Amino acid sequence: MNVKKVLEEYKEGNLSADEAEKQLRLDYIQTIENHTLFDKSRFNRKGIPEIVFGEGKSPVKTAEIACRAESDIMLISRASPEHYSAVHDRIPEARYAEDAKMIIIGEFPEPTGLIGILAAGTSDIQYAEEARIVAAAMGVRSITSYDVGIAAFHRFLDPLKNMLDENVDAIIVAAGMEGALASVVSSFSNVPVIGLPTAVGYGFGGEGETALRSMLQSCSLGIAAVNIGNGVGAGAFAAMISLRCRRPHDEL
Repeated sequence: MNVKKVLEEYKEGNLSADEAEKQLRLDYIQTIENHTLFDKSRFNRKGIPEIVFGEGKSPVKTAEIACRAESDIMLISRASPEHYSAVHDRIPEARYAEDAKMIIIGEFPEPTGLIGILAAGTSDIQYAEEARIVAAAMGVRSITSYDVGIAAFHRFLDPLKNMLDENVDAIIVAAGMEGALASVVSSFSNVPVIGLPTAVGYGFGGEGETALRSMLQSCSLGIAAVNIGNGVGAGAFAAMISLRCRRPHDEL
């Protein structure tokens, strides 16, 4: 039983105080073979589903983790088609989001939150889509607009206005090169902006370092940055903001 269920059972008199305490002290870590530990209570505690980093894991081991894990929703990030093939062979309902390079297992909850996601160029879409899927798995819908970088300054204005008119609770900006779009969006916005620097660019600083430095040094207040290419972190952070904003007052 999860924590909420234990408390409900205790409240209804189905569990004694001693038994409830025993249940709450149970180890919520699941061990898979000798290589993986799952935090089974993360979704109940933080609203973030289990997310497995696929890069560096073999397709066979990834599939083993996926089919052994006790989780209603699981995402496998940085997953190749070979990862997906191995997982799909053992979990036929698994889906592959090619743009995000992410495997999805389980059904997402009905959305109760809303965020915006902008991608400066088409090369940044993978990271933006990674963020969108993580947010969706947490019950947050995204309004997206891609290829709206400042090389043609006017492109982002209408999408940004639409996001603000729809009352998004946060905006993720995925940008490589010099990463300027995040600062510009922040200067026009009255909601938190999360800069997502990407490893897109030429030569010196072209692996995302320049974009990250630009976002960290932004003089526009109300912007924070995640690490280079961390779409998972950006999506989770934006979704947590949105869910907190829309939580009923008596649950805060």
